[in-house]
Parts: sequence; structure tokens; C-alpha cells
Amino acid sequence: MKKNLHIVLLSVIFSIILWISISLSNDYYATVNVPVKLVNFPMGYSTASDIPDFISVKLKGKGWKLLGVNLSSKSDYTISVEDSGKINVNLYNFLGENQWLASDIEVIDMTPDTLSFYVEKDFMRKVAIVPDLDLVYKPGYGLASPIIIVPDSTTLYGPKSVVRNLTFVYTKRQSFEKLDDQTTGQVPLEDLPGVIYKDREVQVNLDVQKIVDKNFDGIDVTIVDQPIDRDVVLLPNKISVGVRAGINILGKMNRDKIKAYVNYRDIVLDTLGSISPKVELPENTVLEYTKPERLRYIIKKFN
Repeated sequence: MKKNLHIVLLSVIFSIILWISISLSNDYYATVNVPVKLVNFPMGYSTASDIPDFISVKLKGKGWKLLGVNLSSKSDYTISVEDSGKINVNLYNFLGENQWLASDIEVIDMTPDTLSFYVEKDFMRKVAIVPDLDLVYKPGYGLASPIIIVPDSTTLYGPKSVVRNLTFVYTKRQSFEKLDDQTTGQVPLEDLPGVIYKDREVQVNLDVQKIVDKNFDGIDVTIVDQPIDRDVVLLPNKISVGVRAGINILGKMNRDKIKAYVNYRDIVLDTLGSISPKVELPENTVLEYTKPERLRYIIKKFN
């Protein structure tokens, strides 16, 4: 019995193949989604019109033919444009250009069976690139300086109605998670109908650092635009400043980089008897507090 087992298995396999072959020789119906592609635009023209990505095509044919269509990578259903302005096309008129679909197969129905779009002259423009990122940091970490995009701009080429109004384009939304160190990544640009990019993706550089606080004492407060016949005494004339930033930035920062001042005009207009100093910090740092928050003052006039 064991010696005949392989013969039995071969017979079963042959029977299955024969049954499938006979079955696939019959006519069947099938519906497939076929990608649509517009081709052969006039030189220097394109479209920004919103057309379907796919058309639904109902087919009739031998089973093995339909199986081949379903198992294949499905070629595009191409539509030759060859004109400009408002275009209306009947998709059935392009069956001859798409023999891969119509050969030995009957097309019963297409949905949609017509398309309308506008073909217009192309326009070129250089625009800035804006990152659209979802950044998730580990506890205690954050972005220590602005995101750097390389390149920071790109040239667009496409329908005038779209490109001429653009001043920037976004990257595609992308997430970076568990950030705790400097990170670099490649991010593609958003898709725009009919638009060709000089650069299809950009490099994003994320300066992620541990975010810390540091206190700077003894910062002198100066008077700005003080008249020559006036003298202003601040009480006190020194403040402490709390700064928040990336650990590498604060580690290199000293008190000489901090400027604190009061405008004489603000003192004259004050009605409370005290005034808040203005503080200028290096870039990529954040002011957390000043101590004291307000300063008293005495104005002296010279004879």
C-alpha cells in the first residue's frame, strides 16, 4: 500500500489540475479596479484636476484569462490627452490603447465611464519646505534648536493654477518617537496633483537634548533712552534670571550673553511705582523667571 501511495497522490493532483483546467475554460464575470493614468500631454502642459485613482471594470471572459488579469500587477488604463483646455473623454474610446485589458476579454461596464479635467500650461517656482512632523520625546528631553531641513527649499513644476499660488510646501506627516538624542531622517514631500518636484524628499535634522534649567545671578539692569538731564536709580539694579534650554546649550552659556534693561519711557508711563525689566536671551533659550519680577525706581532731575 505504501508503495502505491505516490501513485495515488499523483492521480489526485492530476485530477485537481484537470478539473481546474476544465472549469477555467468556461466563461465567467469579474470586476477589477484598474489604475487610471493620463499620458501624452502637449509639451509644457499638465493637469491639476481631481480624477479617480481607479476605475471599476466589469469583465467577461474565460476563467483562465480573468485569473491572469486578477493575478497580474494590473497595468494602468492609459488615456492620451494630446490637447489643452477643458477635456471630456469617454473611457470606452481608449480600449484600443489598452489591449492588455481588452484582448480576448469583453468589457461589460466601466465605472465611471467618462472623465472631465482641465489641461493647462505649466509654471515653475521655487518655494520653501516646511516640516510636518509628530515628535515624541522621552521624559525630560525636547528640541533644543529649530528643525533644520536640507534642502530648505525646492523648485516646483506643474499646473499654473496650483504652483503660482504656492510659497511653501509641507513634508508628508511623519512621526519620530522616543527621542533622546540628535536624530536625522529622510522625509518625502507632500503630493500635489500634477506637480513635479526638483527634490522629492528632504533630510530633517533634530537637535534633541535633555532640557534643563539654570539660574544666573547678578545680571545688571540698564536704562535705555535716558535723558541727559535725568538720573534713574533702580532698586535693586541687579536681577537673577532663570533660563531653560538644552543641556549642551546651557553648558556653554555664561551671564554675559544675557541683557536686562528698562526703557525710560516705560518708567515715565508707569502708574504702579515699579516696573518689570525686559530680558534678552541667546537664541534657543527660554526665560523661566526673573527675581525680583518688578523693580522700584527713583528719578532724579539735574538743575
